[in-house]
Amino acid sequence: MKILVTGAAGYVGYAVARRLAAAGHETSGLVRDAGRPLPPGVRPVIGDLLDAAGLGAVLGGPYDAVCHLAALTRVRESFAEPLRFFTANVQGTVNLLESLPTGTRLVYGSTAAVYGAPARQPIPETETAAPTSPYGASKLAAEQAVRFHAGTGAIGAVVLRAFNVAGSVDGRPDPDLTRLIPKALAVAAGRAPHLEVNGDGTAVREYLHVDDLAAAHVRALESTAVRPGEERVYNVGTGRGASVAEVVAAVELATGRAVPVVRRPPRPEPPLLVCDARAIRRDLGWRPERSGLPEIIADAWSALPREGG
Repeated sequence: MKILVTGAAGYVGYAVARRLAAAGHETSGLVRDAGRPLPPGVRPVIGDLLDAAGLGAVLGGPYDAVCHLAALTRVRESFAEPLRFFTANVQGTVNLLESLPTGTRLVYGSTAAVYGAPARQPIPETETAAPTSPYGASKLAAEQAVRFHAGTGAIGAVVLRAFNVAGSVDGRPDPDLTRLIPKALAVAAGRAPHLEVNGDGTAVREYLHVDDLAAAHVRALESTAVRPGEERVYNVGTGRGASVAEVVAAVELATGRAVPVVRRPPRPEPPLLVCDARAIRRDLGWRPERSGLPEIIADAWSALPREGG
């Protein structure tokens, strides 16, 4: 297939474009800057999702399918700049949808942040979405735009809600140090003095290798189950959780280095967030293969420059 990946130079977008090219698809990556590296075999396409007038020419291929991964993703930053997040994540998605030829298949990379903090665990796709951050709200609004546009018959769409993504491919770890695993590894690498932990470190989250997430996107793009006029939502995760303390211990074990922890007052947050991913396994045959915590941490650690060798 001829496939366009938006955000192809980003952390997740790069991994997805890499997988698609390796699977033999004619893959292009939409980027704003021609200097940003893309995986081997991925053709750069210069464009900006906020330039509605220019997108028509960019998408004039046409493409058989589009994998939409361009987004602003930092939760804490979204509280300081909510309008910027809504502009990028919602308006950018609307502009893309308006530019897609009829019949295009779309896979939209969304997030578990749309659920907020539900009491029901593990979280199924049928859980009511109640985001608690501007980031999560902007991704939910973009999901709704995708859903209603698919309802017109113009496109077929798959929405993939990923939980905590980590690990690395091609020596490209997650650059966001507001996330637990990248920050703990930065401390172990001597690039940060300590890890701040809110409360006692017992909060449990699940972690997904970025390459497993990329494989889920390939499955969704190649699936023939979704036709124009249809839209499906899938959780992408393992359903297995680890506490903050367990992650810190795993980082210390994998790196052989101490991770000093500074305790901060606890914040109101759910003690457990894990997903029910039975639907994607059943419908698309996807299963995580690299998402054990030791492999995630080892892959990310191998990609990091560090002090002391």
